[in-house]
Amino acid sequence: MPVLPRPRGPVSSDVLDVLAGRRAAADLPRRPEVHQLDPFGEDLQLALYCLYELHYRSFDGVADDLEWDPDLLRLRADLEAPFLDAVRARVAGGDDVEAAIDGLLVEPTEGTGPSWHLARDGERWQLDEYVAHRSIYHLKEADPQAWVIPRLDGVHGRAKASLMTVEHDEFGAGRADRVHARIYTEMMTGLGLDTSYGAYLDVAPAPTLATVNIMSLFGLHRRWRGASVGQFALIEITSPPGAARLVSAIERLGLPTEVTDFYAEHVEADAVHEQLVRRELVAGLLEREPELAADVVLGIQASTLLEDDLADYLVRSWSAGESSLRAPALPAAA
Repeated sequence: MPVLPRPRGPVSSDVLDVLAGRRAAADLPRRPEVHQLDPFGEDLQLALYCLYELHYRSFDGVADDLEWDPDLLRLRADLEAPFLDAVRARVAGGDDVEAAIDGLLVEPTEGTGPSWHLARDGERWQLDEYVAHRSIYHLKEADPQAWVIPRLDGVHGRAKASLMTVEHDEFGAGRADRVHARIYTEMMTGLGLDTSYGAYLDVAPAPTLATVNIMSLFGLHRRWRGASVGQFALIEITSPPGAARLVSAIERLGLPTEVTDFYAEHVEADAVHEQLVRRELVAGLLEREPELAADVVLGIQASTLLEDDLADYLVRSWSAGESSLRAPALPAAA
């Protein structure tokens, strides 16, 4: 289990004090300034991440019953509202799901994101940083989307069956050695990185946390089941081209072939998943619940926005010759 990170402001300090047992959740002050925090900033995003983590594997030494503590849940809701409001204010919205998905299928001939940068001329330390950033999600890959499973119609189960097919692959299709989170740790081992769950949380900046927090927010709320499906569709549709570029980057840097396994797997598997999520998952959901179209679009747009924010942050840092992590160097590998 991961250790608790260091706080990044008053709200994350309050949360971490409760999780560490230094104060009771009922004694937390009500902070009206929560709604004045930067919704994409370090304090709010870390506090939200730590509260969501209680629903995953939690942290070393944290009491299990805090997962459903009403005061922490109330605080979490207070943090979710400005985050989601800020995201929605920056996206176009609408309910044209077909147009939103068609936009994901347009691949630029020359892009500016981190996979393009790494494939062209990225350095080894930049690849290491990228993998450290992404470990925040990939070591629990597909877990946030699993929450939507019981919220889909199981009688007319077209959407549920297709989601389960994709999730089955994400969790190794019955083979423990092919669970995607495990393949990611093997890549990290090949790069000499720390494979411990949550090892890089303390150095992961707010843009990284936001990309994972939006998945948890959508996944944990039945209200946002359509957005969770849209977000999952985004991942599966856009993954193969980026994964192919990362394979090229790893090969260009002369790293062992086993380091490419994770991204090579996603080039092949997600090309199949793309068709499945478009034709069965999204279409099946909207066949039963057409009123969720705007939420599906929101899920696509929200994750696109936050992924673009992270991409811009990474490339801007690297182009300036600076580390993209909150510490100047990666923690030593375990």
